Amino acid sequence: MTRIPPSALKPTIGILAPTNEDARACAAAIERLDGHALRIDAADAATPERALRLIDALVCCGGDAREADDQVRLLRAALDDDLPIYAIGGGMLLLNIALGGKPAVSVGDHAATADDGKAASAYHQIYIAPGSRLAAVVGSGGFVRVNSRHRSGIREAHKSPWLLASAYSLEDSVIEALESPRHRWVIGVQFRPERRMELPPHFDRLFQSLLERAAERLNAASFPQ
Repeated sequence: MTRIPPSALKPTIGILAPTNEDARACAAAIERLDGHALRIDAADAATPERALRLIDALVCCGGDAREADDQVRLLRAALDDDLPIYAIGGGMLLLNIALGGKPAVSVGDHAATADDGKAASAYHQIYIAPGSRLAAVVGSGGFVRVNSRHRSGIREAHKSPWLLASAYSLEDSVIEALESPRHRWVIGVQFRPERRMELPPHFDRLFQSLLERAAERLNAASFPQ
């Protein structure tokens, strides 16, 4: 796996996450690739712009429903600044709302199941559109088995007109990935790549690509031409 060159400045990746477990999993993926992880509380941020000045990219893993307005406001500010954004799980649904999409609806057979008192991921087949940015990053399109831990999702009727759907669940046509053609690097996935042992290893390239874009942004700001 390609790492950020040692000579480069170390990018800071902000994390919006609903639980400490989600934050730790994303932070581990970021730090494994030589990035610096910084958890952001959208509700505590005085202004989104102030919070965004601290980071070079943003990972959104969803959030507390009570803070959804704050999180959407932060996402919109990040989109306006063309910040690299990686939206995971419920974060993809927030990204859709931030760009004018409709709220998610309940979906069946996608939620985690109970296993010895702990939540265990479900699994299902999705189709990644060849030619999409998602396919380019992970290295291939087509059919793949992914994990699933969500009770809500969106279909075409709920999707923002400013986003492209780049992956679908084969069983029920629930959208499994979104991307923005109007931004440098904005990708959302409904599955959970931060849970590394539950997905094929090429999905690690999503965090890798995010870190690379963040490093480019940091270096461009630090050493303007």
